[in-house]
Amino acid sequence: MNKYIKKFGSGRILGLTAYQIIILLVLVAMLFFFSDSSVTKRMRYESQIKDLESQIEFYRKQTEADREKLNELQSNKEDLEKFARENYLMKKENEEIFIIKEKK
Repeated sequence: MNKYIKKFGSGRILGLTAYQIIILLVLVAMLFFFSDSSVTKRMRYESQIKDLESQIEFYRKQTEADREKLNELQSNKEDLEKFARENYLMKKENEEIFIIKEKK
């Protein structure tokens, strides 16, 4: 047993024994891969953040387009009437509407 202690006890790196280095490496590995702030979770969160930012940008553009369309409809009565006819199938009293659907 004394030979065993001398063999492994004398090999120190930065003042640490081999056992202490192994324990430190295990603790560091646990911190990086198994904790709440692990590397894999961080990468997954970064990916989710990028996806959400692209969705935010899409909805901002969509909101701006809808806002422009609303302003256009509120300012021009002819455009409002055209919109109502096309989207809600509204008609005047003496009109007939024919709906033509394309085959896909």
